[in-house]
Amino acid sequence: MSERVAVYIDFDNVVISRYDDIHGKQAWREDDPRRRLRSASSTDPIDMKLAAAQVNIGAIIDYAASFGSVSLSRAYADWSVPANAAYKDELMGRALHLVQLFTASGVKNGADIRLAVDAVEDLMRHPEISHVVLVAGDSDYVPLAQSCKQLGRYVVGIGVAGSTSKALVSACNEFIDYTHLPGVTPPPATKRVVARSPAKKAATKKTPARRSVSADPAAEEATDLLVRAIRVGLQKGDDDWVYAAGVKSQMQRMDPAFTEKSLGFTTFREFVESRNDKVVSKQHANGQLTVRLA
Repeated sequence: MSERVAVYIDFDNVVISRYDDIHGKQAWREDDPRRRLRSASSTDPIDMKLAAAQVNIGAIIDYAASFGSVSLSRAYADWSVPANAAYKDELMGRALHLVQLFTASGVKNGADIRLAVDAVEDLMRHPEISHVVLVAGDSDYVPLAQSCKQLGRYVVGIGVAGSTSKALVSACNEFIDYTHLPGVTPPPATKRVVARSPAKKAATKKTPARRSVSADPAAEEATDLLVRAIRVGLQKGDDDWVYAAGVKSQMQRMDPAFTEKSLGFTTFREFVESRNDKVVSKQHANGQLTVRLA
């Protein structure tokens, strides 16, 4: 039987989080663009900021479809808000069911409760659903992710950087940052370099795209995760070498948010080979890669 996927999107959460990721923390609250239409042709500053923070619906659904046939999909928001309503045609074109939630306060609409109830009911009614794709970042969704796993479903989380709870990441079987989805345009570089001094700019030009292990805490954490995963793999066999593919799977089970692409590497092999002070790798004639601790 082919895999069946259910997709649940806390759309308000995604729109606000994407806006803050592009324009700075609390930018949504400060600009209050809820009643503005997203327009790429407008010269109004807020309209331009909304256009720059546009959410790529196609990238989300296409990624969900990589796990199987998307048989059920729902998006939750207050669709009377112009900033959300601008996406209605695109969402409906992707066959998403739009669930109306009226906002009780300035930014919160209670999507987490309604979404969680719907998801559990759907899984009880449709045992053929094998994967649940949860597009949100709020820690309130941790019990839902855990419940889906208890019901035997594979949970995939998609969240926006800076707005995703670490607890939610850990609760999923697999997690990916929205900006790492195929087809999503990365945030403009000016967002992070505007305050740099000339000396720092010069240094940046000489720095490779890949992150330095010694300078980046995220890279250090990934290296530690790699070493731990290899140690786990060594416990399962008599050889000092373990297959890199199995190590990567183990790393993602230990930390669902791990991806070598977020560290500047196009393949897991490149990531492993860059850690040659900790790990030794060996290429085999059949193309497979094995690794062991240095």
